[in-house]
Amino acid sequence: MEADFSGGHISSDAGLLLLREVDKCHGLTHQLAKALNDSRTNSKVRHSLHSMVAQRVYGLAAGYEDFNDHQQLRFDQILQSAIGRDEVLAGKSTLSRMERGVDRQAIVEAHRVLWQQFIDQHEKPPKELTLDFDGTDIPLHGDQPEKHFHRYYDHHCYLPLYVFCGRHLLVSYLRPSYYSDARHSWAILALLVRFIRQHWPQTRIVFRGDAGFYRPKLLNWCDRHGVDYLVGFSKNSKLLKEVDAPMQRVRHYYQQSGEKMAGVYRFQYRAKRWQRPRWIVSRLEYGELGANPRFIISSRYDDGVKLYYQRYCARGDMENRIKDQQLDLFAGRSSSTDWWANQWRLLLSGFAYTLFERLRRHLKNTAFERMSVHNLRLKLIKVAAVVIRNTRRIRLMISENYPWKDELSQLLGRLVPT
Repeated sequence: MEADFSGGHISSDAGLLLLREVDKCHGLTHQLAKALNDSRTNSKVRHSLHSMVAQRVYGLAAGYEDFNDHQQLRFDQILQSAIGRDEVLAGKSTLSRMERGVDRQAIVEAHRVLWQQFIDQHEKPPKELTLDFDGTDIPLHGDQPEKHFHRYYDHHCYLPLYVFCGRHLLVSYLRPSYYSDARHSWAILALLVRFIRQHWPQTRIVFRGDAGFYRPKLLNWCDRHGVDYLVGFSKNSKLLKEVDAPMQRVRHYYQQSGEKMAGVYRFQYRAKRWQRPRWIVSRLEYGELGANPRFIISSRYDDGVKLYYQRYCARGDMENRIKDQQLDLFAGRSSSTDWWANQWRLLLSGFAYTLFERLRRHLKNTAFERMSVHNLRLKLIKVAAVVIRNTRRIRLMISENYPWKDELSQLLGRLVPT
């Protein structure tokens, strides 16, 4: 057995050229780069904002979590070709200066890009949209600004707010952990509703969140502006008294069958701070550990089982979308001592996620359509290839035993114009 380094240029990320074609179709990184303000002297610029933004987004998509990785990655000919360059890409210092130059206005403009991308993905106005709000934690271990200890998560962290509509990411907003889940959600909901209704004035909008997003003033705003809502509601003595009789029936059925039983009970309720009564849907469950009631507030009069199990519980799918970003696209990489740089990294992860979601549109009716980001990266992006590049063309030689060569060839045929 012999080993040497005469194999030429070999890359493990040939699938980045696939993401490049998806990006060209939707203009994602081009639009994101326009959100940044370039204050550099033109005569001294070697790397455009677009090339650096694309470099970071493609790097995250390929599994490289930090700009330190680009110190070696900048020599990769696949990444260079994906960005449209035939020379060494930006190093870690250049990428760091770009990130530290991000300000609040750039973050606002980047979110507008996400919103416009969301609108552009629909051929006609939808009848109804459900906006899912949820928060999560990003552990901190250094001297980041606004670093605080959170009792629930039991560590120092940030508490970003995510907003999704189905699989579409709309908001990825960094917050200190001393804020509650509902902090800034009212303002963000108002901006989203205004933006959506500028394009689709007849579309019905539903605000959905767990009990952490319950605020009486927020629900009053929804009532005034014609926004429906499904929001979790913490139990109290009055609610428990209201459902005492139906809970006893659930308990009776449990004692007869010996198996956990659950039922749904719907009723009207008015808290002291409410301007009018609202519908409460209670999920009454009884098992070995005793009673376990849950409550949600609904602006609609509808079947209780449908409201709780089909409409409200569906928000759990949003947590899978957050995991895609937190676990596979490094949204938790908030190690900078600059606040807006950390917010920018959170957004870059969101744009990498959005790029994968745009890829899914071209994967309909294939085995890849419902794969996680991790599996899409493993099967379509992390593809080893020998790279032969000259002044006329770039040639990739992929293993003849690559298991999805037929699917990859068909996908490239759809994306690359002949």
